Amino acid sequence: MRIAKITATTVTTAALALGLAACGSSQEPSSSPSAAAPASGPKYAGKTLSVWRLGDSNPAAAKYMDELNAEFKKQTGADVKLEWIPWPQVADKFAAAATGTGPDVTEIGNDQVPMWQSQDALTPITDIAREGDRAQIPQNLYGYETVDGEIYAVPWGAGARAVLYRKDWFEDLKIEVPKTWDELVAAAKKIQKEKGEGVDGFAFNGGSDANHLLAAFAWAEGGEYAVKEGDKWVGKLTEPGFAKGFETYTGLVSGGLSSKANLTLNTVDIRKRFANDKVAMYLTAAWDLPGIEEDSKGKLKGDKLGFFPLPAKTGGVAPSFFGGNDIALWGGTKEPDLGKEYIKLATSKTWADRYAKEGGLLPVYPDTLAALNEDPAQGAFAQAFAKAKAFPADANWAEADATKAVLQNAARAVIEGKKDTTTALADANKELEEILNQ
Repeated sequence: MRIAKITATTVTTAALALGLAACGSSQEPSSSPSAAAPASGPKYAGKTLSVWRLGDSNPAAAKYMDELNAEFKKQTGADVKLEWIPWPQVADKFAAAATGTGPDVTEIGNDQVPMWQSQDALTPITDIAREGDRAQIPQNLYGYETVDGEIYAVPWGAGARAVLYRKDWFEDLKIEVPKTWDELVAAAKKIQKEKGEGVDGFAFNGGSDANHLLAAFAWAEGGEYAVKEGDKWVGKLTEPGFAKGFETYTGLVSGGLSSKANLTLNTVDIRKRFANDKVAMYLTAAWDLPGIEEDSKGKLKGDKLGFFPLPAKTGGVAPSFFGGNDIALWGGTKEPDLGKEYIKLATSKTWADRYAKEGGLLPVYPDTLAALNEDPAQGAFAQAFAKAKAFPADANWAEADATKAVLQNAARAVIEGKKDTTTALADANKELEEILNQ
């Protein structure tokens, strides 16, 4: 496998994105979708562009894509063949497409860009990434997307996570929204006492996206996964900060807040249990709300649910993963010019703001993001995003995170009593270094 060298563009906290809100006004006025129309539109009439969206479709997302694709056809004359790829199938689908036939354009998780670029699965789009409206997107949001001086994806929507909770249960039991970790634990235990032992007070995530929860605990204690020293990644899992966060994470199960029977569940699985009255709180984002309403057959809607920032055990708000979804041009596309026109339209301010708002993400345009700080629905995410951090920006991180599940296996070994924390983290640290440095 060809390992790409990540540029010095750093993936820092998203506070810069918030701080640049005032700079947005110095840019040229945002173009409307129709104003962004390419002059050569008619030449694409009769062509079809294949586009992948990740996750499960829902009415809001389907409506957005229908309208985006209709605007694209209006501007270019081309049709769009849209396919939704469920998150649990994304890695396999991308792997198969990397050696065969893939889409022309795809949605992609920002932290996945280095890995798939290293497989030649993405085409550079440097020429369009910073033009037009996209010049307003803060440079620090291009940390994962920039490899060896080329840009391989454009940020589409930013991701931060907060605690989703049963607002109706809190009100019934006269529980105040937790502002500290101790208050969260007390709330979880009170709910379990009243709702039964089968309910997770705060759900443990040990599945494919487990590190989003573990990282929040570890980063809050000052821990890191690994740090680049020269040309080598050095693991930091055995250092005190990470170890403390890891103990808080595994303590969700050993402390009884989450059932030991649910060690391998990811956010999608937890969402379904939440929709069926089996979870009181878990770490996620607003994109879960449509699925919860569907899974609960309409019983759980917005008025019964709420979000609050995850409290750090050390005080204040715990950092969130600096995540987000990008849009990229596939490496094997036979329609690169048409694909770029699609990316330009989708990431224009009008359509990118809609993508974020209607998809439960944070906007990548600074002025729109800053406006959410005091928003009742999105304020919790804006606060978390202001302290956001990223996983190691390396092409092999996805192997450690998803394929080999290094930290998930370490946590499971501790919870099941097969290893103590010190041994589990020492073993995981060695494996993480081997993967990142291969």
